[in-house]
Order: sequence, then C-alpha cells, then structure tokens
Amino acid sequence: MGLRDLITDAWSWLDYKPTMADPRRPGRNAWADLTSSWVPDEDLRRLAAYRLLAAYDSNQAGQLAELSGDDDRGEERRELGDASKIVDTALGYLLGSEQTISVVGAEHAGDEPSPEAAAARAVQERLRAWAEKELLTLRVQQAERNAILLGDGVYTLAWDPGKGRVLLRTWDPGLYFPEWPEDGEDGGDFPMRVHLAWELPEDKRRGLKTRVRRITYELAPIGPASRRGTVKGGGAVREFLYGEDGTPVLVGGDELNKDSGVITRTYPWAPTRPSQWTCYLTDAEWELDDLHHADLLYDLPLHKATYRVRSDGEVLDRLDLRCDFIPLVHITNTIPTSGEHWGKPTIATVLQGLDELSATDTDSSGASATTGSPIIGLSGARLPIDRATGHPLPVKVRAGTVWQLNDNGSMDVLDTSAQLAELRARVDHLIDRVAANSRLTAAGLGTLDPTALPSGYALQLALGPLDSLIAAMRLARDHKYAVLLRMVQRLHQAGHADGWPAGESLPARLIWGPHTPTDRAAVLDEVVKGVGAGVLSVETGVKMLVDAGYPIDNPQVEIERIQSRAFEAAARLADATGDNAAVRSYLHLPAVDLEMTTVPLVPDREVE
Repeated sequence: MGLRDLITDAWSWLDYKPTMADPRRPGRNAWADLTSSWVPDEDLRRLAAYRLLAAYDSNQAGQLAELSGDDDRGEERRELGDASKIVDTALGYLLGSEQTISVVGAEHAGDEPSPEAAAARAVQERLRAWAEKELLTLRVQQAERNAILLGDGVYTLAWDPGKGRVLLRTWDPGLYFPEWPEDGEDGGDFPMRVHLAWELPEDKRRGLKTRVRRITYELAPIGPASRRGTVKGGGAVREFLYGEDGTPVLVGGDELNKDSGVITRTYPWAPTRPSQWTCYLTDAEWELDDLHHADLLYDLPLHKATYRVRSDGEVLDRLDLRCDFIPLVHITNTIPTSGEHWGKPTIATVLQGLDELSATDTDSSGASATTGSPIIGLSGARLPIDRATGHPLPVKVRAGTVWQLNDNGSMDVLDTSAQLAELRARVDHLIDRVAANSRLTAAGLGTLDPTALPSGYALQLALGPLDSLIAAMRLARDHKYAVLLRMVQRLHQAGHADGWPAGESLPARLIWGPHTPTDRAAVLDEVVKGVGAGVLSVETGVKMLVDAGYPIDNPQVEIERIQSRAFEAAARLADATGDNAAVRSYLHLPAVDLEMTTVPLVPDREVE
C-alpha cells in the first residue's frame, strides 16, 4: 500500500481490514446496502466501521470476512462472545448502580426554602416524573450500548400534544448524517442541519418500491405562517402565507422588522432576548429508482419528494417546531480529538486482539478434537472387510474396541495434548492482554483470581485503569446530558405543558451511580462519626450514603425525617431531665447556639 493510500481518520484503527480500504469496490457484497447512490462518500468508512463492529458483537465477524472475500474459511472461525462481553461490561461500569437527575440548588430546599431553591426542587421533581414516564433508564441503556459498541449514540426529542409531554427516542448512529459548516467541525460544535436517513425495503403487497426516507432538522431564520396545501398530482405540501401587499403573515407572538424584513420571536426560556432563529422539521420519502448517482443525501431533489403527514394533519414539510435549537443529541463514547466529531468504541484498540483470540480458540478446538479422539496408526492389523466391495471398512475407535495384530504389528497414537495446553495458555495470555489494553482490567472483567490479591488496597490499585476509563467516558457525556435535560425543559415550555412556567432553564445533570462496589458499612461508620463530631453536615452525610448505594429516594425528605426525629427525641429528653446541657449534647449543638436562641429547649409548662 502506497503512502497516498494510507488513510488517517477516526476509523484508522480498522484499516487492517481489507474491506475498509474501499467500501465501494466491486465484489464487496457485505456493503451492498451501504453503497447506494444516495450515501455520501465521506460517510462510507463510518458506516462500514459500524457494520464491522456490529458483526463482532453478534459473533458474525468470520461470516462477514468470508462474505467480503477477506477470509475463505471465515465460517469456521469460533467466536465465543468476547466482544459482546467487553461491551456489556463497560456499559455496566459506565451506568453504575443507578442514574439520577439532579438540578442545581434543589438540595438546599429545606423547610423554608428560598424562591430559587423551591423552583429548583420543582423542576427536579418534574424532570424525574418525566423520566419515569419516558423510561429514561431504558433509553439511556439503549443509546449507551450503541455508543460503547459503535462509538456514537443518538437521541431525539419531540413534543407530543396528545400525551402532553416530550417524547425521547434513541437512534442507530448509522442513520445520523450531520452537515457541518465549511469552516470545519469540532466535537464541541453543533451542526445547523441534521438528517436521519435510511432505506425502506420494497413492499410488493402494498405496491411500494424501495424508498429512501429522510428526516431533516434545520436551524433557519423564522418565516411567515404556513398551512397545508397541495401540488399537482395531489401531494401534500406546506405553503407559506403572504398578504396582498407581499407582507408575510405572522404567527401569533412574532414581530416583523419592516426595515430589515427580519422576523423575531420571544421564546419562553429567553423572555428578554428575542431570536430570529427557529428549527424546521421535514420528513419525506423518495423512490430509489428516481434518484441518480448525483443525488446525494444532502441535496435530494425536492420536486420528487413525498412528504409525510402527522396524525393531526400537519404536513411535515418545513414544519416550524417553535424552538431555536435542534432537538437531537449526539453522544460520543470518548472525548473526540481536536477537529473530530465522532467517538471511538471501547473495543477499537483491542480488535486485533479479539481476532487473535478467535483464531486461537479455533486452533484450540481442532487440537482438543485430536486429543479426545486421537489419530491412530496401525500396522499388521486384521481389519474387517466389506463383503460387497472387498475393501477394508473404516476403522472406528470405541470403548472396548479390540484389534488383532500380526506378530510384527504395531499401533502408534498421535499425542496433541502438549499443543492443546500451549493453546489454552495462549488464550489466557490474550485475554489478559485485551483486558489491560482496553483498560477494563482483569479484575474488572472478572478473570482475575481473587486469591491473587493480598488486600483491598491491592484490588483498588488493580482497578485504577478502570476508574480513569469510566471517569473519561462520563466526562465525555456530562455536557450532552445537561443539554438534553435543558431541551426537555424548553420543549415543555414551548408546548405550554402544565406546571412548566416561562423563564430561564435551570441547569440539570444526570448523576451516575458508583461503578465499583462500595464498603457501605465503612461509609456508614464514617458518616455517623463525622456528623456526630460536627465536621460533616447532615446534608453531606446523606449524600455520602446515597453515593454508597443506600436506598434513599429523596435526600431532602430523608434529612427532614432525621431532623424531625432528632428534635422529637430532644424534646422527650428535655421533659425527662430538664437539663439543657444534656439536650445540647444530644443535638450536637455548641453552647453559643443555646445562648443566642430565644426559645428555651426545656419546655415552659406555664406558657403552654
């Protein structure tokens, strides 16, 4: 391969696969559904990488290699789920024991919260209620498994007037095609136009040919009001409305600057900042036979499109979603390198190790067959004869088989047990190498002998690479989930959902649970001692218990329960002893608190 053929990009780690050299090359039958004329060339390597990774996950890498001509004996390759195990293990560590939505400031909403804390608590409760209805935990697992396996995951959000809430959906990243500005792309940028596109198979029963469906989100200047219209042939389209003098008809709340001709809109989440941008949604289909090689995904001919119609009668042709952002979130498994946008799968750097492991398993299977049923050489043996043909019958080795040998006869057995032992040792070596290079570690994959570690501290050191891996993976996602939760708030505001008032969106985060087991007894003892000594607040102590995995659904409610029971017990102690010092010691209060208070801890019976 010449230097000019060496490709260095986000998928260079797959260049050792011949199928990645040129996915459009004739004879690559594995990519028949990827090499349609509408798929842009710059996306082919990404889609080919997704297909290869999906084959590893489903134990079909050997079949794919044989189908594409890379390996004539690919079907004989033994694949025992090693790739899938790595993906599922990484997914479990990433997600932790649970995922919780937290709004900044909600933890300070006590008995008499400030308006800001009360608003944060209300938003947090609404977001958690939405997450339960939309099965957020399930959706996160779907998208994150795609991200870990393929490097990328995609969420979309849409307001549903019927249900009165925002709908959350996950998508295969192979359907995701963003359009980046010409000045370059970066992992921190957001595209102005995004497509979700795929082919719909032919349906002979309904008389439908093979079609291409494309859903497009586009940020563009706000246009005039629109309504459903029809074109020649009866197709549904959206037509924009203008007055007799050519002035655009405005949607209620929009304003037109007559000097510049710019239409502005004030959104509920930015009441003091009018915007001239909105997001348009288009959902259309094209018959594949109507497309030519020059008709790529990004510029399909609109005059050949058939637009879909929503259940409420709205034509999905530049439908104004009334929000100034694209309600789609792209998740990357890793922090993209500078100038890149796509993530890297967890198995990317160890893919060749998985190939070696599969080849060794295949050789080991063959060696175990010859070890269990050895190859035997006989000389001078009297073998049974087929009376019909006169030829010796095939020799079969069974328990209790006896052969009669001549005086000079002999029997030799081929012993392959030594080779089998060597192959099994190589398997163990490859597994350790894959565990180390993937940073999941042997302890994390569960292949480490527990007796090999002398102490818990040694286990903590062994899990060090896993801790740094999960920290980097969560860092790559923190901002994206904050953006997703902000979009959820704004779409509820745009839909005028009950309980979602206008105003700035509050910062919310998705909090991951601990990814490794925690010594809950040690944490509990630490909290009891810290709170009792006054060096930790009750709020901090409860947060530590939540992080340790204690079943505390609402930390603030738990704090209120603890304080309520503490003061009830203090009141009973005061009734019994009449000793303020004893009560002060019970509540862990300093003397100055008692001196400054105007309410006696010992109840005044005369006042009562």
